[in-house]
Amino acid sequence: MRKKLAFLSICSALSFSLLVGTQTTKVKAAPEQVHYVLAYKGNLPSNFSDTISKAGGTVERIIEEIGIVEVASTDSAFLTNIKNDTNITTAGKELEAYLEKDPDDSLNFTPGTPDGGKVTLDANATSYWDKQWDMQRLTHDGDSYKLNAGNHDTVVAVIDTGIDFGHPDLKANADLAGSKTFVPGTTNAWDQNGHGTHVAGSIAANGVVKGVGPNLTVRAYRVFGATGGAQQSWITDAIVSAANDGVEVINMSIGGWRWMAHNLDEKGDSASMVAYHRAIQYAIKKGVTVVVSAGNDSKDFNNLHDMQAYWKATYGLDIKGPSRVVPAQIPGVITVSSSNEWSTNSIAFYSNYGSAIDVAAPGGDNGPLYDSLYRQNPAGNYLNKRDFTYRTLSTYPSYPVGGGNATTQFSDGKWHGYSYLHGTSMAAPKVAGIAGVIKAAHPEYSPSQVAAAIRQSAADYGKSGSDALYGSGEANIYNFLSNDK
Repeated sequence: MRKKLAFLSICSALSFSLLVGTQTTKVKAAPEQVHYVLAYKGNLPSNFSDTISKAGGTVERIIEEIGIVEVASTDSAFLTNIKNDTNITTAGKELEAYLEKDPDDSLNFTPGTPDGGKVTLDANATSYWDKQWDMQRLTHDGDSYKLNAGNHDTVVAVIDTGIDFGHPDLKANADLAGSKTFVPGTTNAWDQNGHGTHVAGSIAANGVVKGVGPNLTVRAYRVFGATGGAQQSWITDAIVSAANDGVEVINMSIGGWRWMAHNLDEKGDSASMVAYHRAIQYAIKKGVTVVVSAGNDSKDFNNLHDMQAYWKATYGLDIKGPSRVVPAQIPGVITVSSSNEWSTNSIAFYSNYGSAIDVAAPGGDNGPLYDSLYRQNPAGNYLNKRDFTYRTLSTYPSYPVGGGNATTQFSDGKWHGYSYLHGTSMAAPKVAGIAGVIKAAHPEYSPSQVAAAIRQSAADYGKSGSDALYGSGEANIYNFLSNDK
């Protein structure tokens, strides 16, 4: 049985002065509280809490199934002290993951077309199917729905920012009662960012817009707040919880190179990497298919030098030796790159690629004009050349959300519950939806069988056979269902 303890927020120490008459009193800064992850060798020893306390730490979270403990401490010697415990495989500072940034990395803009026309959505529309080029292609213009649209017994876990459970296109399929939050200080899994609702709609929307499986159930496992990142243990806990809850599929549109570059310790995998790896393997052994996004950095996973140069230039991190991007490069997951509407030979300009890619799916982009300019000079400013109709349309909260960052630019509710977004975050849930429909058709399939079915039924885009851009091709649920005997 997993134990849950009270969460504490990570806080930075402040130093300040108080002016009393003509005297200035300096108040010494409180020690900074740091969070750590401890990975034990096997089952948690009976005295682990006492050992942590004696080392100067306080237990924050226990994930007993995989031997992971989150600890907070203000003692600078804590890590040195706790590493003396021979029951621990590795321990280290807890790392943080981020929602993938918007590929344009632009905070303030008005969605529009190259000629200045504004992309508008009709609040009274009964269908946006004509705008869903991505779903038209994945479903053979809706023909897959006639063969299998999923069922409510098949659950896709959305480990993300939450879901708008009241959205008219989602409320019949979104499991509010079963949803959970892992974000300290929050009490529910309602979406206050927008990202998770867009992802959920791509999987199971059934209304003005359609998802891949309009009869599937989506359940929120909230690990992100309105803004900011997610501590690694929150994500790990969500993965294990979803697996224990018996979901069939997990979708994680999660990235963040700042965190991923730090995944090695001095003698091997960091504690956060061990925790992530254990959680995913735990889910797979429970029969859960795990789908993840490749990331939006235009980088080749196979080119370590390129990745190291990127980390150095972008984040000032001087990374030496082998590194892995997670969850994209963790064994057992289905890693998804982003395809676009207008090409079968070139993936979206922002999508990562390499041998880790299993399949691609429509994540959208800004159209061929923007793409050609970007590839000539990635540093140029072509924001006025973007055509948002090449992005992917899905559900979005109709209430105000977010903190004004690039992921939440449509946060005022004026888009009537729908928005165009692009990214590998939008590609992964298409494959998660396909996995859900396959499981609905074949509940006996193991995760490896689901993955094989997705690869084998993909449309062979790019070079013939498997390639670094599309993997086995662009995933297609109609191809699977129409050939399923």
